[in-house]
Amino acid sequence: MTETHPERFAMEAIGHIESDFPDKFGIPRQPGLAPAARAVLRLAPPYADPLAVRGLDAFSHLWLTFVFHQSPPRWTPLVRPPRLGGNAKVGVFASRSTHRPNRLGLSLVELLEIDTRRGVRLLLGGADLVSGTPVLDIKPYLPWTESHPDARSGYASAAPQHLAVGFSAAANATLTARSDGDSLRALIEQVLAQDPRPAYRNGSEARIYGVRLRDVDVRFHAPDDETGMPLLRVVEIVPA
Repeated sequence: MTETHPERFAMEAIGHIESDFPDKFGIPRQPGLAPAARAVLRLAPPYADPLAVRGLDAFSHLWLTFVFHQSPPRWTPLVRPPRLGGNAKVGVFASRSTHRPNRLGLSLVELLEIDTRRGVRLLLGGADLVSGTPVLDIKPYLPWTESHPDARSGYASAAPQHLAVGFSAAANATLTARSDGDSLRALIEQVLAQDPRPAYRNGSEARIYGVRLRDVDVRFHAPDDETGMPLLRVVEIVPA
């Protein structure tokens, strides 16, 4: 008897993300690269049952399976990874591109707290997820079987180079006046140090960019520093 395999599977979100990233632009390209980034996974009924997360607080990190819901429902066999400068192409399955057949993503996040007072809320650290992201599943991370420091990493064999980040007097004043100024400054530094600009714009330029973080629009550009190397300088921080 020939076994048949279904070509479609019905799935539904178990919850949604609320994060420091209202927009896609500026989100770290991998989880954990901005440890100051915070997110909340709010589980939806019937999954918002404290029994469903019993024992989860014994784990420090979680795998989240999610949907790239802001990416169009299309895919191409070849993509341009930012780590290759946005020009060279590789197969979609040799990348972590959002333009995938099923738009599925996988993120390793730190579990900071579980709140079961009204439903279930998971406070997460180091998240790389835009607000509104639908989450399909949660699994605990097991370092003894899932960490392989000697594994080959292809064209992404090392962490991305970080740029220096500076702040104008106006930006510093805005941060000083905020109750969350210290954590927001850390988030801005960690996000901008990875250079969120398109991969092909990796040098100095006068253009002003804006990245939304929390409730503000962080405006920055990339002048040369004293050594001739580009740095990212925050010009101003304004309400989003």
